Amino acid sequence: MNAQVVMDGLIAGAMIGLGAVGVTLTYSILRFANFAHGELVSWGAYFAFAVSSALGFLSGALTQPIDPFSFGWSLPLAALAAMALTAALALIVDAVLFGRLRSMGGAPIVMVMASFGAALALRNLLEFIFTSRPDYYAQGLQIAMRLAPGLRATPDQLLSLGVAFFLAAALHLLLTRTAIGRAMRAVSENPALAGVVGVDVRKVVRVAWALGAGLASAAGVIAGLLVQIRPTMGLDLLLPLFAAAILGGIGSVPGALTAGLIVGLSESIAVHLAGAQWRAGVAFVILVAILLIRPQGLFGRSQ
Repeated sequence: MNAQVVMDGLIAGAMIGLGAVGVTLTYSILRFANFAHGELVSWGAYFAFAVSSALGFLSGALTQPIDPFSFGWSLPLAALAAMALTAALALIVDAVLFGRLRSMGGAPIVMVMASFGAALALRNLLEFIFTSRPDYYAQGLQIAMRLAPGLRATPDQLLSLGVAFFLAAALHLLLTRTAIGRAMRAVSENPALAGVVGVDVRKVVRVAWALGAGLASAAGVIAGLLVQIRPTMGLDLLLPLFAAAILGGIGSVPGALTAGLIVGLSESIAVHLAGAQWRAGVAFVILVAILLIRPQGLFGRSQ
């Protein structure tokens, strides 16, 4: 195994970890596995694509690449807009579907099955609007820079790695240093007791949806920038996201990011040693192993 395999794994793992942070956040607050989370990744990528295309149409200067990256200012601006739009989409889905089920006392398994239905609806709607043809944020090819002997990465890859760590660190500070963060941790521990002591549980739920969807959108933009965007990209990432969230420990933001790096490195090593056809199986093996050996995850607490 060479250093390039490690670099490729870190880049993929940062993207997985960022999406897994959203999974662990919504799970710890809402108490169910949201299988529509992968579709939020896809919608975030396409929201950014649509906004970036619109900005480029209004001003061609915004699409001129920013040296040394492959994209212009239209993409960073579109990424911020996409995070807000994806958060709004998540809040709409919650108001239309999950919120109503919660108000009727829906069991967690009912919420999980509803999330499957929401995922199918969101995925097919996305494909209906944008078709199944892959799209790209930028058409130009980047030359990987030599960072060390046997180690190369493109500027886009290094930027994506930095953005993922920055967003995860910002969320960790939000959860540990702010009033809304303390409220979210209280609801995560005991929603009923948190409501009794004056925490606005409904507000916390809305914030959890918005933050989780925003991070999913960021992961989608990173995935689209490094590879391509397509309606099924979120579905393809769903198993690695859940594997990382469970491996890191539900509710642990640093754990989710760390576990995402582990999953990404494992996939990269598997591709290097056995071939690309084994990539999809790595996340499944990790998921089964952690459920059998340490169900609470690396950073989680046993209940």
